[in-house]
Amino acid sequence: MRMVQMTLDDELVEAVDKVVEDLKTTRSSFTRNALREALERYHALRLEEQHRRGYERHPVAKDEFSVWEKEQDWGDE
Repeated sequence: MRMVQMTLDDELVEAVDKVVEDLKTTRSSFTRNALREALERYHALRLEEQHRRGYERHPVAKDEFSVWEKEQDWGDE
């Protein structure tokens, strides 16, 4: 592992300290988990953006999913 020095607002450190006490963990562990979650959200947002741009370039055809509509109606019989 690598040690990284960070500058944080006093209020943020105090809030984190309260949470880590409740969770019975450390600032470092809490921060690692928070950064991992932030990276996961970032990557998910990037993928969503890629999908959005893809659909803008190649919009869904009017009947592209019509074959699945029949599959969805199976409970109406």
